[in-house]
Amino acid sequence: MDLIYWLLLLKAPNLGVKTFYKALRHFESPKQVFTSNHTERVNSGLFRKQTLEYLTTADISSVQADIDWVKADDCHILTLIDKDYPPQLKAITDPPPILYVRGNVKCLSAPQLAIVGSRNPSTGGKQNAYEFSNRLAKLGLVVTSGMASGIDAQAHIGALEAQANTIAVCGTGLDRIYPAKHKSLAHQISMQGALVSEFFIGTAPVASNFPRRNRIISGLSLGTLVVEASIKSGTMITARLAAEQGKEVFAIPSSIHNPLAEGCHELIKQGAKLTSDIDDIINELPQGLLGDISPVKIDRPTKELDKTGLNVLKCLSYEALTVDQLVEKTKLSPQVVTQELLLLELDNQIEKTSSQGYILIK
Repeated sequence: MDLIYWLLLLKAPNLGVKTFYKALRHFESPKQVFTSNHTERVNSGLFRKQTLEYLTTADISSVQADIDWVKADDCHILTLIDKDYPPQLKAITDPPPILYVRGNVKCLSAPQLAIVGSRNPSTGGKQNAYEFSNRLAKLGLVVTSGMASGIDAQAHIGALEAQANTIAVCGTGLDRIYPAKHKSLAHQISMQGALVSEFFIGTAPVASNFPRRNRIISGLSLGTLVVEASIKSGTMITARLAAEQGKEVFAIPSSIHNPLAEGCHELIKQGAKLTSDIDDIINELPQGLLGDISPVKIDRPTKELDKTGLNVLKCLSYEALTVDQLVEKTKLSPQVVTQELLLLELDNQIEKTSSQGYILIK
């Protein structure tokens, strides 16, 4: 079983993805690495002392958990030469030699768009992630993300509720769910799409795994949509990787006073596509990919407001205003302004900021 040799070689100490591929080119297959003699391995100049010792003593028991895992229903391990290995991902400079997949392997090769962003987004950010995902999924794109809290989760939910495929790229082994609160979401994704990882079964959620998995999120996709992100975040790493891979980068702008918009604004400065509706994405995708598409706008129905509520709403903007400022603008009493703000907040039209101000989110 050649898969065992792929797993064993990837387990070798001091052997990263680049060295793995150098060994693959030199020896033609992982199996040949193990069946060659010690002198051939030394003469290749590819392996350090510790790696050479491992190649001599490697035991199948070290990958037994992986072999057992792949025997379960809807569990797959794809090597780079497998026919189901996604071509978009194979085209990047450092594709993972192995992909663990739980769910539908075929959707990995379907046209995808990555939707990523903050783990602690604003209400408006969550709505944007959900609605862009939902609309794009209905048009036939697979939505790919990282199953993190916040924007990632909303992107997956938007696709699931569109009855479409969605892919979650995980930073752990697929026998583990991270964050744990997404156990139900992970199950839904595996039933209606796929969970994907390059990490061995049993791999814990180590911090260094998540930046590494981001190249897979962008690599699987035709482009990456950033909904909200701070300047120093994993989301920005994903966007940078997408650009390096020659993929489209899209970013949703917001108020200059919104710290979660800083990353998006920086990406737009660097050449990312300013994205305010679905058309901004569709127009950048290969022609004919989704067939004939009518322009689709993000549009949220709102409840009918009375005159007082409209008065307060008209004074609000995407810049935060306090109750006192709104009292001055509307000429209403603080009690009335506070009551109307509560109703607008419950209707998800505005959001309270950390500075005790209020901003529009619609």
